[in-house]
Amino acid sequence: MLIQLENPVILGAGSNTIISSDCADFPIILTKKLAEFSIEGNVITAQCGVKTAILAQKALDAGLSGFEFLTCIPASVGGVVLMNASAHKQALADVLVSAKVFDLESKQVFELSKEELELSYRSSVLQSKPYVLLEAVFELEPKEKNIIKSKMEENKAYRNSHHPSMKTPNAGSTFRNPEGAISGKLIEDAGLKGAFVGGAKVSEIHANFIVNFDNATSFDILNLMSLVQDEVQKKYGYKLLPEVKYIGNSEKEEQIWQKLNN
Repeated sequence: MLIQLENPVILGAGSNTIISSDCADFPIILTKKLAEFSIEGNVITAQCGVKTAILAQKALDAGLSGFEFLTCIPASVGGVVLMNASAHKQALADVLVSAKVFDLESKQVFELSKEELELSYRSSVLQSKPYVLLEAVFELEPKEKNIIKSKMEENKAYRNSHHPSMKTPNAGSTFRNPEGAISGKLIEDAGLKGAFVGGAKVSEIHANFIVNFDNATSFDILNLMSLVQDEVQKKYGYKLLPEVKYIGNSEKEEQIWQKLNN
């Protein structure tokens, strides 16, 4: 989970994040120790630092369906709520009931309903307001364990064959899908698979992943993102917007980041 404010930055698993190679001279708070969760019936309550793969396995153990897609997402609860994560025809919005947040401005803790979270494609109110997710409540569906396990294994097999290995350094999907199109296909059709800047390269397995194949710097990655964005817009008219987040205050990198987002 990432909320970029003047001070501080809140970071969960950091799987969808590019951190500046020039470091950052502001505090970063990690939520990994906020890792408690409970299961009562078909309701799961989880703190923001719970790893999604663990949560998916615990749901399986309890015979609860709805988290199968999370088994392949190396993230935390805070991050997947903030981004309204989805994959394999499942989405967090399908099972999310409510969330407890801390308001950095008012210093108050309060609960938001699913509707108040304003969930949409790769978006939630947590991205536009100074809220830090503390915990979330989910309602899942009881189902046979063998059916849940089969779906999880199917998801893992798809990921292993269609995405770069998690052992290859990358920040996950680089760009959001524009309305009416798929980023990976646009990038591939533009002939950009294998394109590289420094040590960063567009994956030859899935074009919407940028992999670190040779000690890439954050500057390499951002420059490659800019190249991809320009080429796709020139050829197809779509401006791809980042799905990854950036942490840093390098002036040269900030200029590229602003260009990518505007």
